[in-house]
Amino acid sequence: MATLVREGDTLWLKLSTAEKFEGVHGDLHAPVASVVAATTLDDAIHAVHGMKLPGSQLPGVFAMGTFLDSDGRTFAIVHHHPAGGVRVTFRGGSSYTQWIVSADDPAAVVASLGF
Repeated sequence: MATLVREGDTLWLKLSTAEKFEGVHGDLHAPVASVVAATTLDDAIHAVHGMKLPGSQLPGVFAMGTFLDSDGRTFAIVHHHPAGGVRVTFRGGSSYTQWIVSADDPAAVVASLGF
């Protein structure tokens, strides 16, 4: 399962080998200074919107890859189980407006990031 990790001044989204294949992307990183917020989601799969660009999706089951909508670009690694997840929102410094990631314990992930 993908993990969000803060290492110094950098936030990393580290993907498993399967997630890299399904999301058509490697690990992502962004400067901590570009993070606006990290929030929990009760229903991560339904937080992913827009046109799927490179990646894989089965609506309501999983969404992995890049999605484009009127708010910008989202990178998602979301599985139906667990239902919860984390949304990290950016202001510049990243090629994405947000990352949406499944998490077993979203509150613990957000707390570990220190935002």
